[in-house]
Amino acid sequence: MTAPVFVVDDVRADGAGQYVLDGPEGRHAVSVKRLRAGETVVLTDGAGRWAEGEVAAAEGKDRLVVDVREVHEEPVPTPRITVVQALPKGDRGEVAVETMTEVGVDAIVPWAASRCITQWKGERGLKALAKWRATAREAGKQSRRVRFPEVADAATTRQLGALLAAADFAAVLHESGDAPLAAAELPTEGEIVLVVGPEGGVSPEELALFEQAGARPYRLGPSVLRTSTAGTAAAALLLGRTGRWS
Repeated sequence: MTAPVFVVDDVRADGAGQYVLDGPEGRHAVSVKRLRAGETVVLTDGAGRWAEGEVAAAEGKDRLVVDVREVHEEPVPTPRITVVQALPKGDRGEVAVETMTEVGVDAIVPWAASRCITQWKGERGLKALAKWRATAREAGKQSRRVRFPEVADAATTRQLGALLAAADFAAVLHESGDAPLAAAELPTEGEIVLVVGPEGGVSPEELALFEQAGARPYRLGPSVLRTSTAGTAAAALLLGRTGRWS
């Protein structure tokens, strides 16, 4: 089994030395994981820098002393995969973020589509966004990632136009698509953007605007997936096809 991952503010570039893991991460390591001297851990800033270390001591309930070895920098993966996720009902947004993080999505953009039942407004919207970001962080740790997905501020349909236009490949997952995503011609580097609509579907006006920006509708398979699972399934397909899972 791979070593557990813990998030720190800074993984020093100077390499070997001791690092004290305290606070919530230290408490989780000592009181929940019950790590002891001699066990291996990974410390990361969640942005690609990480170091493997050996536990030197567990002190109290929330303090882990780690002997850090060489510091590494994970390169930015390419092609980079961004999923535009329409806001689902209830806690399905966190489910989508969790599973997309696990498979390896690089960025997630919450989208306030016209047919979304859920709308992020004011304090409620800020709390919902914070939940998505916390979910990405925790899922990143659980899946042993050292580069966590970025969760952007919620975007409107108009704001997505520039993102799609700048992509090297952009697709809207939609049952009206006459081409399968599994057969689409994909770039070997650059940016891939996938758009996942809400429970009520992507409106004709949104489809037209996205097509103007260069994002064609593609079908994922013979069945219609829920909004909380479509992004994960599509990302897994593309991660395999682009060689990132090879």
